[in-house]
Amino acid sequence: MKKIYLLLCLTGLALSSFAQKTDGRTTLNFNQNWNFKLGDVNDGQNISLDDSKWRKLNLPHDWSIEGEFSKDNPATPEGGALPGGIGWYRKTFTVPASSKGKQVYIAFDGVYQKSTVWVNGHELGFRPNGYISFRYDMTPYLNFGGKNTIAVKADNSVQPNSRWYSGSGIYRNVWLVTTNKIAINQWGTYVTTTNVSAKSATVNLTIDVKRPEGDHSPVTLISNLMDASGKIVASQTTKSVVSASAQKFMVANPTLWSVEKPYLYKVATKIVSSNVVIDQYTTPLGIRYFNFDADKGFSLNGKPMKILGVCDHHDLGALGAAVNYRALQRQLEILKEMGCNGIRTSHNPPTPELLDLCDKMGFIVMDEAFDCWEKGKVKYDYHLYFKDWAKRDLEDQILRDRNHPSVMIWSIGNEIPQQGDTSALRIAPQLAAIVHGLDNTRPITTANDRPDTRNQIIKSGAIDLIGYNYHEFDYAKFHDRYPGKKFIATETTSGLETRGFYQMPSDSIRKWPTKDGKGMNEDHTVSAYDNVAPPWGSTHEQTWKVMKKYDFLSGMFIWTGFDYLGEPTPYSWPSRSSYFGIVDLAGFPKDVYYMYQSEWTNKTVLHIFPHWNWEPGKTVDIWAYYNNADEVELYLNGKSVGVKKKAGDDLHVMWRLKYEPGTLKAISRKNGKVVLTREIKTAGAPAKIELTTDRKTIKADGSDLSFITARVLDKDGNVVPDADNTINFTINGQAVITATDNGDPVSHESFQTHNRKAFHGLALAIVQSKQQAGSAVLTATSAGLPTVNLQVTIVK
Repeated sequence: MKKIYLLLCLTGLALSSFAQKTDGRTTLNFNQNWNFKLGDVNDGQNISLDDSKWRKLNLPHDWSIEGEFSKDNPATPEGGALPGGIGWYRKTFTVPASSKGKQVYIAFDGVYQKSTVWVNGHELGFRPNGYISFRYDMTPYLNFGGKNTIAVKADNSVQPNSRWYSGSGIYRNVWLVTTNKIAINQWGTYVTTTNVSAKSATVNLTIDVKRPEGDHSPVTLISNLMDASGKIVASQTTKSVVSASAQKFMVANPTLWSVEKPYLYKVATKIVSSNVVIDQYTTPLGIRYFNFDADKGFSLNGKPMKILGVCDHHDLGALGAAVNYRALQRQLEILKEMGCNGIRTSHNPPTPELLDLCDKMGFIVMDEAFDCWEKGKVKYDYHLYFKDWAKRDLEDQILRDRNHPSVMIWSIGNEIPQQGDTSALRIAPQLAAIVHGLDNTRPITTANDRPDTRNQIIKSGAIDLIGYNYHEFDYAKFHDRYPGKKFIATETTSGLETRGFYQMPSDSIRKWPTKDGKGMNEDHTVSAYDNVAPPWGSTHEQTWKVMKKYDFLSGMFIWTGFDYLGEPTPYSWPSRSSYFGIVDLAGFPKDVYYMYQSEWTNKTVLHIFPHWNWEPGKTVDIWAYYNNADEVELYLNGKSVGVKKKAGDDLHVMWRLKYEPGTLKAISRKNGKVVLTREIKTAGAPAKIELTTDRKTIKADGSDLSFITARVLDKDGNVVPDADNTINFTINGQAVITATDNGDPVSHESFQTHNRKAFHGLALAIVQSKQQAGSAVLTATSAGLPTVNLQVTIVK
């Protein structure tokens, strides 16, 4: 769902496939009508090169997701087992003659990786970091009123260069920005709030004006601070500005930004010269204050609370790394429903749209920069470029992201190999100085997997929050180790589950992978009872029990919110995606999702599992997550099998029964009154497919998505838990099938195929709108089952 936003401060206001023109500034979404060729091209930047037979496509684009899974791909299963390579993108475009005398920039939100950009044969620059945003000034090389050719080479051929799936190509949005010669600089505003209370707040705005060298003509800056309805609540005018200016606004009775009510203001700034508006620039604003306290933990707007966060990688499952606004929004909606209020951008700068959504939806963000410094983790990762590029990349990240109210922590590194190296005493302060030189309103952390007193990053004194990765058994003694210091659990848990698979006994904790592989499952499944974790991690319950116990533990970021491509711990090939997620790759919650929902929200929860299809006489463990009740009573075929109550720090209750077909019914009660009732029935043979969608109406913008779930049901409407029927999807109308999935970490079916096996009864079709209004009908067929249709409406 593309909307328009002013690129230069990358605030993620709304994106659009059309040009947005404000006074003196035009921002054009530049994603349409590119030519692409996979493989290297000699002189691919040459204007005279014939690219007419190249593939036509729109950005964002990830060519790796289109490839075939193979253990022999250089990325390895750790990198998603998909191909990398070199790709070239070219586009011919026209800049109107009326733009002559203006500045014209091309801006990329991210290209993976080692990108080189040319316009009309002139090299504009090279950026090795695949996650950073950058722009180039094309003005000296353009043919105003005539044709121009831009060429981009993305080189992801030398692998492995990442420990997870990276994707390849121009996988984030591209923008063409035209300004007058005097204009607000790239990422040229900085907004902060001080003296914030429910009664008043001071808003401070600094503005950096870019102008030609030698031009000292004064201009006037007029800024209007507006509330969410667009009403002006404060204004400031500064005259005779040459390069930079600071403005201050007093806001009475402000509506404070919070995770429950993420209220957004904005500041619209105009540059006026000789009574003519020559530039206009919008800065997002959330008025809030927060604090990390060594003893009391985290508070937002004076309210004590824990950051209940997750870590997530940047891929969008079946869509790969190509950013899509709606896919990001759906992920955040699913997490919000669970009670999550925090996101860690593991382990790199995020796409700007993610921060925009976190601003709007109420998430606290740990914005992370690096997975390594001068020493690498895999042979060809960022350590090869750190010395030359870290300062520039970090500066660009802070400048780009510092106006987002959702960002409350900067992380300058994850599990840095130099934690035990005295070189950290040099590097950590250098990085911290860069961050605090550009933003002194947020604390800095590093995510430390060796958080003891030998850690040289912590010893350097450069970080404001001591970040622990795992080590939940050390939390209670944190202040013995670091008296007076502030704590954040930068990464926790790493619980492992396969959605829909259950292995008894459920109360036996397994540490996988084992050294010799013994005891693990040949079919690469992992029990969903929350009883499997890697040697360095814990189950979800183990860490949460500790985290909720102590006030000084300010918050946590669970590894991970969603399954992601690559890093298929505890296995390797043929597994090709992770088992860590609370939600699977297709967006279907695993059972532990409801444990968090019962603990992290006020929603009334009663969730029982597993399914009720087993061999006769088998001993089966039944778990229940519940809240807002005193007890749960379980019935099997109408007969009570006992009342269970949580005791001490229990987070679930359990019954151990001999299986017999029929119905399990759970009833939760409070003070003797029924709160909720849940039933699970023995399912029969597959009899039909049910299609449901997250949204029946989507926008005709060529980007919006409808996520359609296919459930394989028996004749009575029960999901068949072992159904693996192949479902064939077809579509007619104003939409296309852009991907399919089922959440299976071992599936080697291409995400591009329109045929998908159900996995434990579920499959997913992702439908993308075209650019014409109308409707689209998705049809699902499967051998022996009735055909079923679902209509989606596409509107302008």
